[in-house]
Amino acid sequence: MEPVTDATVYVVDDDADVREALAWLLRSRRLLSECYRNAEEFEKAILDNEPVRRRPSCLLLDMRMTGMSGLSLFNRMLERKQVEAMPVIFLTGHADVPTAVDTVKRGAFDFCEKPFSDNALVDRIEQALALSAKHLAALQEREMVRKRLGELTEREKDVMTLVVDGVPNKLIADKLDISVRTVEVHRARVFDKMQVKSAVELANLLRHA
Repeated sequence: MEPVTDATVYVVDDDADVREALAWLLRSRRLLSECYRNAEEFEKAILDNEPVRRRPSCLLLDMRMTGMSGLSLFNRMLERKQVEAMPVIFLTGHADVPTAVDTVKRGAFDFCEKPFSDNALVDRIEQALALSAKHLAALQEREMVRKRLGELTEREKDVMTLVVDGVPNKLIADKLDISVRTVEVHRARVFDKMQVKSAVELANLLRHA
């Protein structure tokens, strides 16, 4: 697996020794990390900061903490649809395993029971970062497609819809009550604005819209 660059592993745990140990482990594997002592601090600094959340990341989250629990923070992330861009790996004690299993069913990436295996944890972190990067790339592509669509005129959108459906220019002209030459002009403009070279490429692009 190719390492994800420009990625951050966030650690939220109210135990200073755990934070320090995880920070050391991540540094030893050349993974950038940021540590937070409670969920409230992390939420304010990271979850409420959209530009920061645009970079690949994952969250190592202690399930039980003073103040807002890890489980409560996870539920808030679910409500805000943030767990795909920032996969959550719970750090749990043995008594929390059933709850951790339930969170995986609801969207958590994984859970790691304390004391954990360094190698196994880092493997899962790297997989979570790869998933985050993939999700953010897809999100960026959808936004790019929507932006290009927004630059089309209503007539160009009408022509585009029929082009994608495989309708020949002559039939498009008949349906829209315009000349074939006008269809060709609109078609060319659609391809130019959408930055594609064929109807097949255009159809594939629109699947990401």
